This record gives sequence, C-alpha cells and structure tokens, in this order.
Amino acid sequence: MKALIQRVKRASVEVEGEIVGSIDHGLLALVGVEKHDDVAAVEKLLHKLLHYRVFSDAEGKMNQNLQQVNGGLLLVSQFTLAADTHKGLRPSFSSAASPAQGEALFNLLVSQAQTAWPNVATGEFGADMQVALINDGPVTFLLEN
Repeated sequence: MKALIQRVKRASVEVEGEIVGSIDHGLLALVGVEKHDDVAAVEKLLHKLLHYRVFSDAEGKMNQNLQQVNGGLLLVSQFTLAADTHKGLRPSFSSAASPAQGEALFNLLVSQAQTAWPNVATGEFGADMQVALINDGPVTFLLEN
C-alpha cells in the first residue's frame, strides 16, 4: 500500500456536490492499493499513519505524531497512486489491485483506523471525488510498504 500524506490545516472530500468527509488540523492520506497488498500491509500503513512524526513540537521540530496533536485523519482512496510511471508517457496500472481487492483493503484500513482513533473521516471508494485542502507547511510525504 502507498499513501501520500499531507499535513493539513483542514481538508474535505466532496462527492456529487456533497461533503462526505472533512477534518480540521491533521493528515490527509491519499491511499493506493497494489496487487501484492494484504492485511499485514493495512496494519503497517495504519501504524505509520497514526505514529509518523510530521507535526511540530514546542521547538518547531517535526517530532509529534497525529495522536500527540489530537489531529484528524482523512482517508481517500486514490487508484492512480498504484500507477507505474517508469516508462513512456502514459501510466500503467498493471501493479494496481483489482477494484474488489482495493475496496476490501481500503475498507479494512478505514475500519481499523476508526477503531484505533476517534477522528477519522473518509471519501467514497470508486467515486469521482473533489478533494480540498490547505496544506500546512507544505508538508507532504509518500509512505510505501
């Protein structure tokens, strides 16, 4: 699994003109699922999302995690993160999980995140979503399992 995480002041996701998920201060995670991903990959990614130290401490150093700053987590499925862009001028999605596998693993991630942390929001798997955010920093990292 891959997640492009962005530290945000606020973020939201809209489907058909309706906001389906939003957070204030926290992390927006765009999540891509690949063929080889499994339950262990979900657990590893969730651990990183909750514990990755990207928030500033009192001295201004990125030394605090999402839980320490009581931030929100907005999870958005992002099929295109699984693209292979090494060759040519068109992305290949041969390494991406099937829609059924992607949805099952993404939903598992959401479920486990909601169990582990009280402030979790999400987009809608497979929908045409519009994501709005105010990137704080900007701070953006690509997490890969």
